[in-house]
Amino acid sequence: MTLKQTPSQTVGPYFAYGLCPEQYNFDLKSLFTPSLVDHEAAGEHITIVGQVFDADGAVVGDAMLEFLQVDAQGNYPASRADVTKSGFRGFARVGTGTDPQKRFVVQTVKPGATGEDEAPHINVIVLMRGMLLHTFTRLYFDDEAAANERDAVLASVPAERRKTLVAKRETHAGSTVYRFDIHMQGENETAFFDL
Repeated sequence: MTLKQTPSQTVGPYFAYGLCPEQYNFDLKSLFTPSLVDHEAAGEHITIVGQVFDADGAVVGDAMLEFLQVDAQGNYPASRADVTKSGFRGFARVGTGTDPQKRFVVQTVKPGATGEDEAPHINVIVLMRGMLLHTFTRLYFDDEAAANERDAVLASVPAERRKTLVAKRETHAGSTVYRFDIHMQGENETAFFDL
């Protein structure tokens, strides 16, 4: 018997539309938003901005990204009560199709480290057209050089590719912004992890 592809395996640009409906102005409630935090969450509030590029260097307007991280103290929320109390959700989902520049823009707090051999980082999942399986990567911070040097996962990436995982700190109108572009293939291809 030959098995056919199921909807979870088919290629399509419907990920963001179906999983981020409010962002795309559909009359459905999104389970997750582009924000991992509320205003009252403890820690340094930051914005992550970037674009996803395909193999030809074109900006992808139908990608969907998921972000997972610890809070400023290095902890994941353990319950809904934790989320309500702290204002920190630890998970965000965003599509690139509603921003005029086809960017993803995520509001969060800078994560803490979970251990001595781990630098502050954010786990990122990318889903987009032409891919049968999603990809996993990490976002590290360029102002955490000492922590990045001792991070075991970052050290496992070939030295010449580590820079593809490091977001650049900028300041815009008094707010901290980290720029993190994702290149799916080609020159400057982002390092992805086989999980």
